[in-house]
Amino acid sequence: MNDPVLVINCGSSSIKYALVPASPGAPRLSGLAERLGSEDARLTGVDSQGRSFSRPLHGAGHADAMAEILEGLEGQHPVAVGHRVVHGGERFTRATRLDAAAKRAIEATVAMAPLHNPANLEGLKATQALFPDLPQVAVFDTAFHQTLPPRAYRYALPESLYRRHGIRRYGFHGSSHAYVSARVDTLSERRHGGWLIAHLGNGCSTCAVWQGTSVDTSMGLTPLEGLVMGTRSGDVDPGLHAHLARQLGWSLERIDTLLNKESGLLGLSGLSNDMRRLHQAAAQHHAGAELAIEVFCYRLAKSLAGLTCALPRLDGIAFTGGIGENDSEVRARVVELLRHFGLRLDARANADTVGGREGRIDLAEDGRPPQLWVIPTDEEGRIAEETRQLLQEESTPHDPN
Repeated sequence: MNDPVLVINCGSSSIKYALVPASPGAPRLSGLAERLGSEDARLTGVDSQGRSFSRPLHGAGHADAMAEILEGLEGQHPVAVGHRVVHGGERFTRATRLDAAAKRAIEATVAMAPLHNPANLEGLKATQALFPDLPQVAVFDTAFHQTLPPRAYRYALPESLYRRHGIRRYGFHGSSHAYVSARVDTLSERRHGGWLIAHLGNGCSTCAVWQGTSVDTSMGLTPLEGLVMGTRSGDVDPGLHAHLARQLGWSLERIDTLLNKESGLLGLSGLSNDMRRLHQAAAQHHAGAELAIEVFCYRLAKSLAGLTCALPRLDGIAFTGGIGENDSEVRARVVELLRHFGLRLDARANADTVGGREGRIDLAEDGRPPQLWVIPTDEEGRIAEETRQLLQEESTPHDPN
């Protein structure tokens, strides 16, 4: 299958897209329609020649933005559309053709991903209206983590909450963790081993991968659990909700806003959720920025250390995402906190491996301490790959013998 796959990632007010050719490394059309529904709506991106573009959309909604994206495909015709869907519950363990039953099942998970799945469904409707004859495939953030054992995915809550209401740990960033773990498995001579993946951006999560399979991860029922993130708190005492309600009279909605939009790096620093700005402020001895960076790195190292319990052996750690790929200081701080694992950082390689560069940043000798890697993620490429794989399987005659 040599034709490109159009990958769509819809948010509540945005659409990220990429036209992914089958040939690895081939140029991609890609872009972002953001602030949809407002007069500031705008489409920015890169064309097939690598040239940047930007144009206003003037109040466009999802359907109008999709029409603009279609016009910008430069006459290229995708063979299918692959959609990122955040939450698939327990039903979806792999990429799935979007038929009526699949859409109903996605709608049934809206309560577990109220900020994400409704937007994903908007994208599905808009895309199907524009591409009625193209196969539409959903690739779920949660699917990669459906291999977690019960000891990793069950909460210590009454059985009925799991059986009747699906309350368990699901994990997210699955396409990123799947891509990075497969890539580092290919690059390293320590193939099919135990890797820790740190996906660090505005949203952050860690994952333990054994022989290509997710065996534990930091996020849970929702993307709020786990690490300190840009504006998300990560783990807090569950009793905090009751305490804020009793002492301050806060509603559940107010507490939810606090934990998802006002906490994390932003809340700790009182300044910004952008790690680059925090480094600048910390260099000027801004106490909040210094604390935010310190807590971020400590909680990340603590998560990685804990996830080693899920692995028969630790072959290495791979950093990815905007912070993971570009912030050599964060990587150095985390490795220093994990020095008892025998990690040895190559300071020069660490400083040089930024800006989309891929490579090893350790001083480990073969067969000795765990390796350290920086692997730029490619979620769009992974979604396109899973879409192609599903269509290929569907087109292959089934041999009952």
